[in-house]
Amino acid sequence: MEYRTRMGDGKPILMDKKQILDEIEAGTKDMAEKAKVPELTSNEIEYLAEIIMDKNKIVSVEPGKEVVVTHDVGPLKIMGDQANSGVNVPCSREQAMCIYERVIAADTAELGHIDYSFKPVKPIISQEQSVLQNVLQMTTIPIFYGAMPNLGLYYVPDGPFPEPIGLLRAGKMKEARESMENAANKFIEDMEYIVPRLFLVGVDGLNIDTTAAAGDPDFWAVLNVVERLKKNLPDLCIEVGMAGEFIFGFHTDLKYANTKLAGLWPHQQLKLVEKAGGDIFGPVVNTKPNKSFPWNIARALTAVKECCKVATIPIHVNMGMGVGGIPMYETPPIDCVTRANKAMIEIAGVDGV
Repeated sequence: MEYRTRMGDGKPILMDKKQILDEIEAGTKDMAEKAKVPELTSNEIEYLAEIIMDKNKIVSVEPGKEVVVTHDVGPLKIMGDQANSGVNVPCSREQAMCIYERVIAADTAELGHIDYSFKPVKPIISQEQSVLQNVLQMTTIPIFYGAMPNLGLYYVPDGPFPEPIGLLRAGKMKEARESMENAANKFIEDMEYIVPRLFLVGVDGLNIDTTAAAGDPDFWAVLNVVERLKKNLPDLCIEVGMAGEFIFGFHTDLKYANTKLAGLWPHQQLKLVEKAGGDIFGPVVNTKPNKSFPWNIARALTAVKECCKVATIPIHVNMGMGVGGIPMYETPPIDCVTRANKAMIEIAGVDGV
């Protein structure tokens, strides 16, 4: 008997049970070898296969196993067009937050600037405070303010510092590292200006999203931001969501808590976020479009299960387009989305998605 599943790019395919089990075993082995974590157990592999082979298009968890949902990108998912993974509803950001709460029944909602990076927020912080205040008065669910560190905006032509990749290509290692360090420190400075002003208005939490997209200097900057903010604003909830499963070493010498940042896998990233004082961690495992959904979700579960095993803070795994085992497709297919979420909750043991 064949079962309908998909490739990592969303293409529908058919597989029999043996093929599905083989793909699951290959996926978990791949992550276990690379991240040096345990593979899924035989029982977990069998249960994952059952979830994938479920004849229903949409699956869900058992009653009582529901988890909290947090959102990134905020109002852009409502206001943005489909090229930006949005649904193009013409409305204000305040109205978008109400849609999250009153239409979607979201557990939380996130306000963010249209650029979704922290750097552009600094010169318009007064406007963001006003919008945030309006949102807080109109809603009852926890409201996060979220954006990306996006260190790329601190390099020429958008910022004051030389573009480091070009310097690396030219063999100018010292100059490249200096530029990365300057950008990271400028980001820390900007966040120490922005976040207390959001907290003054009453923001419930901060989501630092897509962390380490610019490699180890990006992660170093975020860890230091979290540490400083928690020291001065201990009541502020901070969620750190990652950009990828592996920290790329562009600088290669940066350390936090005596740990080199380049080359860290999700469970190792988690421990440093905990050390810095983060309250919620969002691990990422990237989807490979040329591999099957069973392979990708098994691989993602293997990494995230280890995070849940060693964590002392809630794990809200990133589940969406191209991450968490879900196909890389602008509108992810609901059959894979629900199966991936169910597996993350019931096998990996995540606290939220």
